[in-house]
Amino acid sequence: MMVEGLLTRALLFSLMLCVPVYAQQKVRVAQEMRPLYPRDYYLQALLQSALAISDKPYTISYVDVHPHQQRILYMLDGERVDVHWSMTSPAREKLAIAVKVPLFKGRIGQRVLLAHPKLARALSAVESVSQLRQFSAVQGHDWPDTNILAANNLPVKAVANYQTMFRLTAQQRVDYFPRSVIEVVDELQAHQQMQLQIVDHVVLNYPSAFYFFVSKNRPELAAHLRQGLDVLIQRGEFDALFTRYFSANLETLSLASRRHIMLANPFYLESP
Repeated sequence: MMVEGLLTRALLFSLMLCVPVYAQQKVRVAQEMRPLYPRDYYLQALLQSALAISDKPYTISYVDVHPHQQRILYMLDGERVDVHWSMTSPAREKLAIAVKVPLFKGRIGQRVLLAHPKLARALSAVESVSQLRQFSAVQGHDWPDTNILAANNLPVKAVANYQTMFRLTAQQRVDYFPRSVIEVVDELQAHQQMQLQIVDHVVLNYPSAFYFFVSKNRPELAAHLRQGLDVLIQRGEFDALFTRYFSANLETLSLASRRHIMLANPFYLESP
């Protein structure tokens, strides 16, 4: 009986030792050092909800990083970051595991134009890509959107600093700043001290998607994240979260009544 009791206690002790190891499934998420918008909080909530479905109790921590998208994705091969979210491109899908669930339901490729009021009227009359080529845009130097505009022969200035793009537009050193319908209303509110407005009547459209990207060192994390997102979609929770964060702003933009100008995106890989 004594031997049996000792064996039982030894088994319990070994199980107790295993629990912390199992519980410490840490996930380090890149967080850009810039003002956070509702879209950032939506992505955080979506990530947390998806991982909560897994049978592993993941613990999420946020790692401050400079807002350079391509550089962050390179970090996923290192020891600092496990997850980042980003618009996709073939180059980015080689750097990390793309969890191919479009987080913004394809709307990341719908772009309205920010412009100075002196230019907004002329831009609102644009009806084609050829007419848009008469104007200059600004985009991030490492954004896939920059290559997309260039591939459509649209003049685009590539800039490294996020805030500088708003300043250049407000100073009329470029004519317009295309922003996704997911982001633009909140960004305009955050930069209301600048003379900027959303151009009427026009919206650019190109096929694209915004994914979670996971380090190649964490394939099990990518699998659990995909599984969790699929469950959220099946339950209707994905749509409910998207609606809660974005429906009001999308309604404000009146997209159905805008003139949709289609752009080609030769850099987009269709999701399987």
